[in-house]
Amino acid sequence: MPVHYIYLMIAVICETLGTSAIQASQQFTRLWPSLAVVVCFAGAFWFLSLTLRTMPVGIMYAMWSGLGIVLIACIGYAVFGQKLDLPAILGIALILAGIVVINLFSTTTRH
Repeated sequence: MPVHYIYLMIAVICETLGTSAIQASQQFTRLWPSLAVVVCFAGAFWFLSLTLRTMPVGIMYAMWSGLGIVLIACIGYAVFGQKLDLPAILGIALILAGIVVINLFSTTTRH
C-alpha cells in the first residue's frame, strides 16, 4: 500500500476519534475528552498535510470526509446508540461507492 494511503487512513482514524471525543466532551465541559479533540484533530491535519504531498486536495478531501462520515456513523450507532434509518444507510452506501469509483477508475490519484 502506498504511504500516502497509510497517512490518509491515520488521518481518518484521528478525525473519527476526535469527533467521537466531541460527543464525549459534553459541549467541552469535560477536560480529558476536550483535550482529546484538540490532539486528535491536530494529528488528523498533520497526516492530511503529508497526504497532500502526492494526492490532489480534492481527491484527498473526498476520501477523508467520506470515510470519516462512514466511520462516525458506525461509531455513533455502536457506541452512542444513535439509530440510522434506511435513507441514511443508503446515503452512506453511496458515499462508499464514490470512494470505490475514485480508487478504481480515477487517474488523478497516484497509485
